[in-house]
Amino acid sequence: MRDLDLGDGIVVPANLLRAATSRAGGPGGQNVNKVETRVTIEVDVDALPLPDDRKARIRERLTGRINKAGVLRVTSQAERSQLANRDRALARMEELLADAIAEQETRKPTRVSRAQKQRRIEEKKRRAQTKKLRSADYAD
Repeated sequence: MRDLDLGDGIVVPANLLRAATSRAGGPGGQNVNKVETRVTIEVDVDALPLPDDRKARIRERLTGRINKAGVLRVTSQAERSQLANRDRALARMEELLADAIAEQETRKPTRVSRAQKQRRIEEKKRRAQTKKLRSADYAD
């Protein structure tokens, strides 16, 4: 297994990752019944070489993927080979962790312009007039 590069010089060593294989479902014929192609990659969030604030950010943003023991789990079974699924799972784990630790830019509040509000009101009036003309009161 390879190390995970999260950018900004942050590297998760491969010895922190655990890989487990199991039989995958879906199409694949006899291959599905014989070969363990599904790969699950796990990493303990507390063991990651990151400051506590970034670990907390990972726990907050990936809550649904982290179990009670604090283990982040990613599974892949899309490919027919174990090797391809392992590469896919590692890439996904790398992507998830990199996105979770990234600083999000604070949103700068903006307002709708007066002209835009006016255009919206005019369009509503135009639409209401069109519907009014279609009503039974105006029918011939």
